[in-house]
Amino acid sequence: MQSSSHTDNARPFLTWQRITDWAHTHYRARTFNKDERIPTRSGLLYLVERGSVRLVGSAQGAGPDPELSDLDDAGDEDTPSSLALGLSEEAFLGFVGAGQPFEIVAQSPFLLQSFAHVDQTTVIWLYWSDLDNWPHFRREVLDAFRYQHQRKLLWLSTLGQRRTIDRLLGFLTLLIEEFGEPCESGYYLPWSLTHAQIGSAIGSTRVTVTRLMGKLRQRKLIYIYKDGLIAIPGDPLVVREA
Repeated sequence: MQSSSHTDNARPFLTWQRITDWAHTHYRARTFNKDERIPTRSGLLYLVERGSVRLVGSAQGAGPDPELSDLDDAGDEDTPSSLALGLSEEAFLGFVGAGQPFEIVAQSPFLLQSFAHVDQTTVIWLYWSDLDNWPHFRREVLDAFRYQHQRKLLWLSTLGQRRTIDRLLGFLTLLIEEFGEPCESGYYLPWSLTHAQIGSAIGSTRVTVTRLMGKLRQRKLIYIYKDGLIAIPGDPLVVREA
């Protein structure tokens, strides 16, 4: 793993201090408690100044099929029908870390929302036209969105794996590649995720995720670091560095 990659991703904007000072002066910043919903609307740009934002989505009017909800408990494969369970209720769509931008696009019948994933998460909001004052900053925002798009393509590739255990390991690896911090024997995700949230992200169930997490730990592909944080041994970014 590149020693500076996490730091660089956390502060991608050269004019970051000027932007944050301006935002606080113009009352464009707000701090949220853990799991508090962040009010958003289409057409605005949001920047995470501190903490972490959790993005979730749901299909309005949809609900889980009780006859399908436990189909993947019997083995490591999910049927196409069970893959849709991820959006039947609230589906975890990813994190936005400190220094990164995000926006919420309204697209019926899907509902996208954002929540503070940790206490003292501070979010700044801007109109896109505000960036006319900082053209270099605008370019860096677009570069950050381009990077996020590339990561989502990798995410979609991982979710295309048929075996649930492959989707699970790929999903955890991608998260730790992007947000991981070094520890004694590898890298760990600095924020907690419930098995239900993981299941919603990979189109599975909490029960299956719990069982497969146990398998991955037995194979020493993952381990639990400190207070239940998920970690991967070695260097998960060796491939990306090459």
